[in-house]
Amino acid sequence: MLILIDHANIDLIRETLDYLPIDGVTTNPTILANEGGDPLEVLRKIHSVLPEGSQLHVQVVSHDRESMVAEGRALRAEFGKHLHVKIPVTHEGFAAINMLASEGIPVTATGVHSTLQGFMAAQAGARYVAPYVNRMDNFGINGVRVATEIHQILRTHHLHADVLAASFKNSDQVLRLVEAGIGAITAAPSVLAALVANPITDVAIAAQDADFARQVGGEETFSDLIALAHQRDQQSLKVAQPEL
Repeated sequence: MLILIDHANIDLIRETLDYLPIDGVTTNPTILANEGGDPLEVLRKIHSVLPEGSQLHVQVVSHDRESMVAEGRALRAEFGKHLHVKIPVTHEGFAAINMLASEGIPVTATGVHSTLQGFMAAQAGARYVAPYVNRMDNFGINGVRVATEIHQILRTHHLHADVLAASFKNSDQVLRLVEAGIGAITAAPSVLAALVANPITDVAIAAQDADFARQVGGEETFSDLIALAHQRDQQSLKVAQPEL
């Protein structure tokens, strides 16, 4: 399963990359607009901090198939083989997905809000299908259920595509999709942080550290204890060796 960052703030991306096993970054026009500045320069900065082999997903802003394909080619030329072109699942978008996929350019079908949209996007050649989980929930659609159904259909029909679930408001939505075997998720840094944060863990570790501090009579770590032990060993050797 792949885990990606759904954000464009370079500081938050760096911070998340520093402690979580991240496979790439996804963006969309709104995410880039929220970050401000020249969107191409923002993408270049993101690309520059990503580890080798990481994916970068960028959404086109054209509306007709020819322009979408032209944008996709330009983005691929700019950012290399790990760039995934995000194409909305509109009438023209489905045509563009097929055209780009036929050229070997990986496509992420985005804006998916139904099971059949996801299935048809995969049939058209999309490498990833991105259902908007929380946005569907906001419209009274069970987003986790739709994402899971798409995943099951892709596996049933042996399609070379995976679900890249997006738009989360909490870690429970992510957990339910992980349990279902979803191929990839992308979420904001705050949601990703919540995946590994647990106050019970903090309490347990604090209690263990306090017990250790009482045992050694201070705040020493094992690094400190090992250094002190080596010092004592050296002193003992000096005492044991007779002077010539």
